[in-house]
Amino acid sequence: MHFNTLDDIRGFCRELPGGDEAAAEAAALRQQNLTKPPGSLGRLEELAIWLSRWQRRELPRLDHVTIAVFAGNHGIAERGVSAYPPEVTAQMVANFAAGGAAINQIAKFAGAELRVEPIELARPTRDFTVAPAMDSADFLVALDTGWRTVPEQTDLLVVGEMGIANTTVAATLCAALMGGRGARWAGRGTGVDDAGLLRKRSTIDAALKFHRDLMDDPLAVAAALGGRELAAISGAVLAARARRIPVLLDGFVATAAVLPLARLAPAILDHCRAGHVSAELGHRELLRELDLAPLLDLGMRLGEASGAGVAILLLRAALACHNGMATFAEAGVSGAG
Repeated sequence: MHFNTLDDIRGFCRELPGGDEAAAEAAALRQQNLTKPPGSLGRLEELAIWLSRWQRRELPRLDHVTIAVFAGNHGIAERGVSAYPPEVTAQMVANFAAGGAAINQIAKFAGAELRVEPIELARPTRDFTVAPAMDSADFLVALDTGWRTVPEQTDLLVVGEMGIANTTVAATLCAALMGGRGARWAGRGTGVDDAGLLRKRSTIDAALKFHRDLMDDPLAVAAALGGRELAAISGAVLAARARRIPVLLDGFVATAAVLPLARLAPAILDHCRAGHVSAELGHRELLRELDLAPLLDLGMRLGEASGAGVAILLLRAALACHNGMATFAEAGVSGAG
């Protein structure tokens, strides 16, 4: 599928492909008959049923797991909103390619394929305090990059990002679509000092004032106040929905990337789970708004899909129990009376 206009995205969100309820019901019935008290594995049971629904099989699998990390640069980085300079984005992409980043180690340990997609790093988005970060054409190209990154056949997609200044972008999107000013949403990101935090807050407030006439259009907000890597995450999540692939979202930036889609259609995130809640200010509140209960709370704030990557291991545990445990009948164990 190719989105030629923002209206094409809106149309997709009005007619969302659903999961397989028969598969989910069969998985739930299996859970009731495994050798354990009903519900005793807690969220591991819910996760197995969720995977069944979107993989459309009673016994889900995680043979092919894809981690997609998108990288982009931002014009607002020149405003001193990050502790690191913009060139670090490209340097970290090179580190991913060399296998030296945290996500390389996590992907290997979790048995996942890592795909890294840098998007026009030499052409940062515009400073959104004085102009739209992207026009609709730029936004659609980035979104299409995300769509094309998702394999036709994968059992699970994990999405993350890399981009100096993108916690400011994420905070601005939250302020625009959920209300509040920079002080409510701006966290320390890569570790800015107090002066840097004030710059982040003032940058967000300036952007909200400049683009105040767009606030009733989530996709216009996503283009004017977003970034290419965030647009790509949106495209990947849409592609996964079209193919009924379950998705793990990473931290604050990755979750903020899908907020505009959720404003169009809350059900767009039914095939998604939050891999973790990051330490970044605003992520916990954003997850509550989207009704996404995080799988992990480890105080992480690295990005690059690292938190969601660790959560793959929880899904593997859920499926090991769901697929491998004996039923009461198989084990010759008496069930509950």
